[in-house]
Amino acid sequence: MRTLIYKRTHSGDPDPPSGIFGCHNCMKRVRGWNYDAVIGVGGRGAQPRSWGIAERLTWIGIGPTKRPSEFGHPSVTFDHFLYYGEKGPILADLAPELASHIYANNVRVLMDKVSTSERQEIDGILDLARSAPPSGDGIDGGRTGDRCARC
Repeated sequence: MRTLIYKRTHSGDPDPPSGIFGCHNCMKRVRGWNYDAVIGVGGRGAQPRSWGIAERLTWIGIGPTKRPSEFGHPSVTFDHFLYYGEKGPILADLAPELASHIYANNVRVLMDKVSTSERQEIDGILDLARSAPPSGDGIDGGRTGDRCARC
């Protein structure tokens, strides 16, 4: 499964209640890339520390549906959406090789260049969300963009 993994600097996008990725235009064109799943992890800097997400697994989305948005880049919802935010596990405890790859090399976005063992760790992370409910669709689910949390 082609998985986009990216380091986050703050919370708020995706919107935790609705699960809409792009409600505040974070990760702009990256949201439009071709992927089957997304894993968001907290960075190491002062901003992620201030949000309480530093080095944590913060969210997982599987089965994206992309729709046009007001920002020119798609908003994305998922067949399965699991949000941890600041309560997420430390990435290195869950996936030590993946964490080392991301943090030791200051990788912001990762998709295809992973080792076999990192791929196994990614698959283990995705397993956490396989039974999670879908994210809201932002249209007929009653959760519009104006209900997104503020970044």
